[in-house]
Amino acid sequence: MTMGSEFAGFTHLDDAGAARMVDVSAKSVTSRTATATGFVRLSPACVSALREGEVPKGDALSVARIAGIMGAKRTPDLVPLCHPIALHGVEVDLSVEDGGVAIAAVVRTADRTGVEMEALTSVTVAGLALIDMVKAIDPAAVITDVRVEEKTGGKTGRWQRHPKPAR
Repeated sequence: MTMGSEFAGFTHLDDAGAARMVDVSAKSVTSRTATATGFVRLSPACVSALREGEVPKGDALSVARIAGIMGAKRTPDLVPLCHPIALHGVEVDLSVEDGGVAIAAVVRTADRTGVEMEALTSVTVAGLALIDMVKAIDPAAVITDVRVEEKTGGKTGRWQRHPKPAR
């Protein structure tokens, strides 16, 4: 057995097993998208405050939406092996439901690597910002079910998760 052969096939490990950023310079630039979702479970009182616009800190959904956009843009600063790539679009949607707030993020680029991590970071940061805005009303708020729902572009093309989980 040659040194490092146990690490063959692990794209983010070098021959010695050390973490490394993958060189994507030889990959083709393609249009790529990723959609991620998540949910922030909230108390009925907190859901009511959101629906009535009575959150003491202000417009919690707007703050969370902007935080989600900013989170997507800062992903390579937070996730060590992510490539810094130009994002061409980030859409963050928050929907108040009976059990809390559903969050969806769609991230787009034309680059050499995908934007799944940016979409996941967007949803997570939006959830964190929402919790920060409502923690006085609901200190037990929980972010759940953060996951990639769909990705397009690149060598593997389109991938979609089925089915959606019940809440």
